[in-house]
Amino acid sequence: MTPVTEARIKALLHTPTRVLLRPRFEGSNICTWIGFKHDNYLVEEAVLEHFRSAGLSSRVLYEELGLGLDFTELDVRILSSLHLDDLVTADVEQVSRNDGELVFRVTLTVDRDGAPVKAVTGRARVVLRIDTTFPPEPVPEALRPFAVERLGTSEPGAEVTPAAPAPLSAGHGSTGPDPVLSLLTEGRNAFGWKWRIPYPYCHFTERLQMSGYLRQMEEVVDLFLADRGLSIKTLLDDRKWIPACSHSKIRILDEALMEEELYIVYTVDEIFKDFLYRSRFDTYVVREGRLVQTATGHVTHGYAVIDSRTDWHLVNFDEPVLRALRGEAATGA
Repeated sequence: MTPVTEARIKALLHTPTRVLLRPRFEGSNICTWIGFKHDNYLVEEAVLEHFRSAGLSSRVLYEELGLGLDFTELDVRILSSLHLDDLVTADVEQVSRNDGELVFRVTLTVDRDGAPVKAVTGRARVVLRIDTTFPPEPVPEALRPFAVERLGTSEPGAEVTPAAPAPLSAGHGSTGPDPVLSLLTEGRNAFGWKWRIPYPYCHFTERLQMSGYLRQMEEVVDLFLADRGLSIKTLLDDRKWIPACSHSKIRILDEALMEEELYIVYTVDEIFKDFLYRSRFDTYVVREGRLVQTATGHVTHGYAVIDSRTDWHLVNFDEPVLRALRGEAATGA
């Protein structure tokens, strides 16, 4: 078994690390720019490498110590777009530890015309979740401050009666009439989606992982825009416009488990003049007839017009787009 020595803990907590990373090919959906989800993935990977450098990789923590490394919050700001094949320098520094969490500051830098450019800044919260799928191992004394029995414990909310699950042949998600979605979106500039959590979005055998929430944030934005008459393809075909994310944040409040029905609510909170809009992302499950919130966050978007295969620039919203974002008809968008 890997010894959890004072030197390893000191390296984890006090020694900054630097690693070179490249964005994944999957994240290049529009031309060769990398979407916000994969910026978050780079932040995750930089922190995972920080643990590896200290000799406490996620595999070692789980297999030998019975501790699952879980990201419970990612707060990421995109300052400059990353492209496919960029060689990214990721700097990681542990900045605080409290309430069973480790907090890391991550900076992603890329070379542009021979000069370093700060592309992404982020903060990542990490906990070591004690595994219960097998008999637990004794938690080493040095890691006890960061070990938890559960990622969070949200207080049960309103009593609800869910609709019957849709047939699996209907797909993993539904935006149709549903009493829980109606309750969560009533009177709000919001869009709701119910989704069955499949195992590829989970880890450590049972629970939805942070990258799964990121994928849901990306997908609910796509569904919201289509619902408002602003589908990604429509605006690409008509205007060469694409959504451009500048900031995203997700915080896990409780565990969501494999094959539970997840209720995802996307609410437009603010429109800043005619340039950016900020939306809230909330997820819930129903347990014993009560709503339980499992995550919350927000995401900020603008629109960019594609000038060429390599260049784009931000544009102002026009009235059809503003009406759609406000929840009015998007006629002419």
